[in-house]
Amino acid sequence: MVKREKVQHAGEQTHQLLRRQVSLLGRLLGEVIVDAEGAPVFEAVEKIRQLSKAARAEPQSDYHQLQAVLAELDENHLLPVARAFNQFLALANIAEQRHAVSRAMDEQFSATKELESVFDLLTTSGVAASELEANVAALQIDLVLTAHPTEIIRRTLIHKHDEISRCLDELELSGRTQREEALITTRLRELISQIWHSQDFRSQRPTPVDEARWGFAVIENSLWHAVPGFLRRLNSSLLAAGAKGIPLEAAPVRFSSWMGGDRDGNPNVTAKVSREVLLLCRWQAADLYLKDVSVLIDELSMSRCNSALRSLAGETQEPYRVVLKSLRKQLRKTMKYLEQSLEGQRPSSAGIITDIEQLWQPLLCCYNSLVNCGMADIANSKLLDSLRRVQSFGVHLIRLDFRQEASVHTQLMSELTQYLGLGDYAQWNETERLSFLNAELTNPRPLIPVDWQPSEESNELLTTCRLIAKQPEAAIGAYVISMASNASDVLAVEVLLKASGCRQAIPVVPLFETLADLENAASVVDTLLSDASYRRKIGHSLMIMIGYSDSAKDAGVMAAAWAQYRAQEELLSVCSNHDTELTLFHGRGGTIGRGGAPAHSALLSQPPGSLKGGLRVTEQGEMIRTKLGLSSIAIKTLALYTSAILQANLLEPPKPKQEWRQVMDGLATRSCDHYRYWVQQNPDFVRYFRQATPELELAKLRIGSRPSRRRSDNSISSLRAIPWIFAWSQNRLLLPAWLGAAQALGELLQQGERDVLKDMQDQWPFFATRLSMLEMVFAKSDADLSAFYDASLVEDPLQFIGQQLREQLASDTQTLLAIIESESLLENESWAKTTIGLRNVYTDPLNVLQVEFLKRDRKNPDPLLDEAIMVTIAGIAAGMRNTG
Repeated sequence: MVKREKVQHAGEQTHQLLRRQVSLLGRLLGEVIVDAEGAPVFEAVEKIRQLSKAARAEPQSDYHQLQAVLAELDENHLLPVARAFNQFLALANIAEQRHAVSRAMDEQFSATKELESVFDLLTTSGVAASELEANVAALQIDLVLTAHPTEIIRRTLIHKHDEISRCLDELELSGRTQREEALITTRLRELISQIWHSQDFRSQRPTPVDEARWGFAVIENSLWHAVPGFLRRLNSSLLAAGAKGIPLEAAPVRFSSWMGGDRDGNPNVTAKVSREVLLLCRWQAADLYLKDVSVLIDELSMSRCNSALRSLAGETQEPYRVVLKSLRKQLRKTMKYLEQSLEGQRPSSAGIITDIEQLWQPLLCCYNSLVNCGMADIANSKLLDSLRRVQSFGVHLIRLDFRQEASVHTQLMSELTQYLGLGDYAQWNETERLSFLNAELTNPRPLIPVDWQPSEESNELLTTCRLIAKQPEAAIGAYVISMASNASDVLAVEVLLKASGCRQAIPVVPLFETLADLENAASVVDTLLSDASYRRKIGHSLMIMIGYSDSAKDAGVMAAAWAQYRAQEELLSVCSNHDTELTLFHGRGGTIGRGGAPAHSALLSQPPGSLKGGLRVTEQGEMIRTKLGLSSIAIKTLALYTSAILQANLLEPPKPKQEWRQVMDGLATRSCDHYRYWVQQNPDFVRYFRQATPELELAKLRIGSRPSRRRSDNSISSLRAIPWIFAWSQNRLLLPAWLGAAQALGELLQQGERDVLKDMQDQWPFFATRLSMLEMVFAKSDADLSAFYDASLVEDPLQFIGQQLREQLASDTQTLLAIIESESLLENESWAKTTIGLRNVYTDPLNVLQVEFLKRDRKNPDPLLDEAIMVTIAGIAAGMRNTG
């Protein structure tokens, strides 16, 4: 295997640089606080920090002592103190993120090193250069940006954070004069002051269009530069391995988005909104290409050209500029057309860019001419970057996914069949539904009467389908059906798209997300693919989405992980039997409770063959900024994905032994039972959850356009997975990420199964990854803080629940240590252990403050307390590094 050393093992020398930079940012923040709030606030912050550090040093920390000190604070100082700890953690995150791609780390952990390492592994394992070339050429990585409400930080603050990162990068350069260093430090202090004097949170919830614009900003500021940068590194690594480079027309990386298209439980996303976002996608793409072309016009002043370019440019001294100026004129006309369309006008579309070839051909003609005329070094610079972007981003920048819950389609069909006098579709069994839907897919007559007036929700669905029908195929990524459970759920959407005039090949994707639906997924897909006409319709290519969030919320992480693994295996087998290529779409979040894990280990832990059809995965909320927010980090992320996919496809991970399967079947059943005993069967659990966490207060955070619940009832099942995870991360119990898993493992240990568990850990990446993720969760959890929340916020009759859960956490931690044969958590991950400890010193006071604010607010609601609670939520999220 590729040596999977982590950044924290790069050496103490590089970590000293990080510590110096964090210390610098902390000192500058302190200066800003003194200037803005006065010395007493800064002194209070320092006193609390020292007390928190001392409390952490004690085996049994006493948070009540810390609470007593906070209670003595002047009431006007509470919010500034909370903001101080919040902002320090945010600054520490900036420094740590930048450090991961710093020059000090680059020698050992750069994207190029990552790629070269996996190519060395593959070639030494007997993979021929031609096979390597073919696999790289076939790479399909589609990262789907989603607007899940876990990104706490405002967009305006993100820009300041990026500028701080840039300044830290400059500070690392050698050869600076004292004056230059002082200027950078002054700029850092100014930026920190700007942040301190800015609002921490949005005044209103973002609209879906706001969220889409945030996604565009990530592309413009990072991914637009990262894609060609990554492909340069991939190309050079291929050549170094003795293989041919990447073809010009290759597009191993593409991007899609749910921002403005995901209407599942979000009434704010309408057809009108989606249309606006689709137009904005094209406008943003045209604007970025315009900037590229303008730079090329400045640079490509050469006169020599080949006959193909001459035929386009005519007799002129500057043929490249002539061709590029014509393209620039088209781009400007396209932008004006889109601006007028966004204003509600109906401008003429004559002469605008609508197809990728209109961008590709003039740029390619310039490229070929430069190469033919001995100027390959010029061709392979900025012009090559532009060609790479055209293939990756196309005319539409990103492809928009549409998502809606299956029940919404069923409701429309029910209304329609009753209007047509055919009965109630919603009451039909699956056989009756399939018979009707299959007949309609081949029926040439219109299904929807012109004079039919459906309900408001159904009319909105039809309007959305008609919008999709009008779009070019390249503008749409997929139509995802959440809570899919039957073949009819898929065919209903196919029928609605057909009835709306859609002739494009839009992937209709069932999302299997509950435990029952994952277990039934293969049967559903087998029913679909048993129909030869359906296989022909989809071109023997099917995309299926695996839901990680809701399955874990439904059954616990261990049972969900095994169900996801088995579902993928079974789906691969079914599709193979029906001669259909399968692309698996992974709906992962950032946290372990929502399927999150380090990219490389997560991909290598999937079933053999599961990446043959490419990788499509959601990048959600705060993880977009963490993994893709800076171009240097995005390049590294893309390299990690690429190396893992190539390794998994060319050196397939081991298939689980039958004995391992039997063990996992038992673990899944037991862990699910333990999990559901608390979450679903305990009548007091929901009340305890609401009191012990800030779940209700999270709804006040203005961080997303989507409501926190699918339905208006107060059950756990209606609560979305994101606030479910987010709430438990705040009180530091992290319950969804571990409940049931290690308890089931402990029962196996008691039955004498230690040897088989050791065998699974050593030889099976899937199981080893599960244990590694549990170890990280246990290291981040804090039973003492959880107990402090309970003592302060939970009514006495319910406190036994928290006590028993914390006892289980302690027992589970010991079980895991016994399995991994370690005396302490993260024993072999010293840097991770150190950073968690350092963060705790700043996160703990925020937890204590949050408890105090929650207690006051629940007794006497106050808008000022709401703001203070939001500050603590943001700070704890920064300290925990991932939220949902």
